[in-house]
Amino acid sequence: MTKLKLFSFMATLSLITSCASTPPTNQGNICKIFAQEPGWFNDAKKSEKKWGTPISTLMSFVRQESSYRKNAKPPIRWVAFIPLGRPTSAKGYAQALDPVWKEYKAERGKLLKSRSDMSDALDFIGWYNQKSHNQLGIRLSDPENLYLAYHEGRGGFSRGSYNKKPKLRKIAKKVARTAFQYETQLTKCRKLYECYGFHKFWPFCRK
Repeated sequence: MTKLKLFSFMATLSLITSCASTPPTNQGNICKIFAQEPGWFNDAKKSEKKWGTPISTLMSFVRQESSYRKNAKPPIRWVAFIPLGRPTSAKGYAQALDPVWKEYKAERGKLLKSRSDMSDALDFIGWYNQKSHNQLGIRLSDPENLYLAYHEGRGGFSRGSYNKKPKLRKIAKKVARTAFQYETQLTKCRKLYECYGFHKFWPFCRK
């Protein structure tokens, strides 16, 4: 298959998958994730460029928070046969809570943002991590502590609330392992997706 035909095929694939709601079938391989949802690479790259969080870390957060399910919500709590509602207002790819999502939308100045949109979710994660970096000094190359601040809030992180939550500490380490695994995998396929898009035909694609 020629490169022109390849990128034409990927553009067509993007139109088909952009409306898809089925999570990636192989969530352990970022190259295969982007093969199934090629538009997500551009979304992640845009967030990386604006906020500084690497693509691998952004995607590892989404995997942990929602397993790439756009309408993910915490499970309903039950007592016997009585539903007590959901424990939090978390929703969407990034599992953003209502208050912080409201803050994000107010600061970003766009009312139409959606937690069920991958582009908005990745922008939100990048935005939040930059605030954690600026306010707490967490390096953007430190996915473990970025995740702890993301989960606990910056106030909770500064108080060390995560120290009393061994399960959360294990999850944060898992997020970091996923991020590093994704980063290694991405070195093998990033050039392909750098050239993805109808305006980026090889050899004139913009890096």
